[in-house]
Amino acid sequence: MQILTLYISTSLVFLLLDAVMLKSVIHPLFARNIGDLLAPELRLGPAAVFYLAYVAGLIALVSYPALREGVPGQALWRGALVGAMAYGTYEFTNYATLRGWSPVMVATDMAWGTVLTGLAAWAGVLITRAFTS
Repeated sequence: MQILTLYISTSLVFLLLDAVMLKSVIHPLFARNIGDLLAPELRLGPAAVFYLAYVAGLIALVSYPALREGVPGQALWRGALVGAMAYGTYEFTNYATLRGWSPVMVATDMAWGTVLTGLAAWAGVLITRAFTS
């Protein structure tokens, strides 16, 4: 029950925060720089695969160990580290290989991924502790 609560709460925080940021900041930024590369409609299948797998990895590597050890702050900083690594890999690889990718896109999305992943991991641990302790 604890792991299910952790997964669901982390997923909800991640998805809700990311939806707001994607709509208000990331999509407009990417549209300005690489609009001709963007799909006309969101492909839900690949997006779902990413979110399900990313949160599962976050739980395994960050959130569950922090929950088990009773140190929610550990989830915040380790989650931020995972976010920086994951979003940084995506952004710097694209910047190195694709025309039109801008340093502003790299900095914005990498900073967001760092904050988002840390906050989601931390919030998931706090919510799970509140409901299962």
